[in-house]
Amino acid sequence: MNPAGAPEQAGPSLRDIHLPPDPSWWPPAPGWWALGALLLVALLAMAWWLRRRRLHQHRLHAALADIDALERAHADAPERLAAALHELLRRAARRYDPQATHHRGDAWRQCLAQVPVDVATLDRLMALEDAMYRPGASMAEAPEAVRCWLAVALRRSRPPRVSRQGGGRHA
Repeated sequence: MNPAGAPEQAGPSLRDIHLPPDPSWWPPAPGWWALGALLLVALLAMAWWLRRRRLHQHRLHAALADIDALERAHADAPERLAAALHELLRRAARRYDPQATHHRGDAWRQCLAQVPVDVATLDRLMALEDAMYRPGASMAEAPEAVRCWLAVALRRSRPPRVSRQGGGRHA
């Protein structure tokens, strides 16, 4: 019997529509993994670039501080200042040409010219070779020329490749 005169149902009783549970926040969708990996690579690249830049700046500041120290130490002896500046240039030029310590004359000028500085600076640098052996040579502009050359040489991220023409053995 049917209570209170309700109509009789013909079939099973149905429940109301229900929604599935909200998705879990873990594990993230593949797009979030890709974005995280990309962000990690970008952070590592930035850290590498900043470290490299800091090392370049440290090297530049150390070289410029060396020039200041040489000027103070050899203020009364221009020949010794010229020799010390010339040695500093030779050490720095090895970055561009491993044989830089052996070059003389035009070969030394070509080695120095691999760094893009003006001709006047290059001429002042070439005058260092003579000033080492001439007592009383004027050294007023030489430290500034060395500073200029080193500033450009050490700021460049990668030295150009030295082309070896002739002189080499071919197999």
